[in-house]
Amino acid sequence: MRVSFLGTGTSTGVPTVGCRCRVCTSTNPKNTRFRQSIRIEVEGKHIIVDTTPDLRTQLLRDPIPRLDAVLLTHSHTDHMMGLDDIRPFNFFQRETIPVYAGPPTAKAVRRAFSYIWDPNAQIGGGKPQIDLREVTGPFEVGGVEIVPIPVRHGDWTILGFRIGPFAYITDTNGVPDESRRLLEGIDTLALDGLRPSPAHPTHFTIGEAVKEAQAIGAHRTWLIHMSHDAEHEEVDAALPAGISLAWDGLVLEF
Repeated sequence: MRVSFLGTGTSTGVPTVGCRCRVCTSTNPKNTRFRQSIRIEVEGKHIIVDTTPDLRTQLLRDPIPRLDAVLLTHSHTDHMMGLDDIRPFNFFQRETIPVYAGPPTAKAVRRAFSYIWDPNAQIGGGKPQIDLREVTGPFEVGGVEIVPIPVRHGDWTILGFRIGPFAYITDTNGVPDESRRLLEGIDTLALDGLRPSPAHPTHFTIGEAVKEAQAIGAHRTWLIHMSHDAEHEEVDAALPAGISLAWDGLVLEF
């Protein structure tokens, strides 16, 4: 299995529009962050987790030969609104692409992309051909088991995902005990760590993420979904052993 980080930034991306802080003007490529998403290659299948508004640019930079499935963690704009950009895969694969989401997220997809199901909608350049599947428990993509991990995101419950030794949890400020049990024995964790401070109502700070990572007990943890408050080299150097900041273009091999 191969996991590639297409983006490791928060909802505004980094640089942030209009900002001239030292991170937004940094020449270090690890301080440039597209919106948060990953792609997974496993058993010959290509899976994207979240379709960000940067998806087209991400996949031009880090192309895949086909798209076998999309997993959506939740319905915030920075995680969902690039869904229309999967259309080229429909064009050359000539098949519908399954999209997996929890029931609240699936409802939001149907609302935000209502033209997909509207028989009277003008097609124009085409519309995504998707098979929207609601997730209520473990499921398979091409024989690969994927385990949803419910986590808190403020007042919402959203989904992380576990695939074998790897788990991916973005946009959270709390992992319930029952979800920690689903993470037992993982080797590698990607976990939300927005910024060093101040505290945030829907995201872990870096310090909170470190405590949660230590409680989960993965061998290796990569912090994701960072804002421009996190200067890569400074924050990364202060983290304990086994925990690091991820960056756009990071590739993990299992």
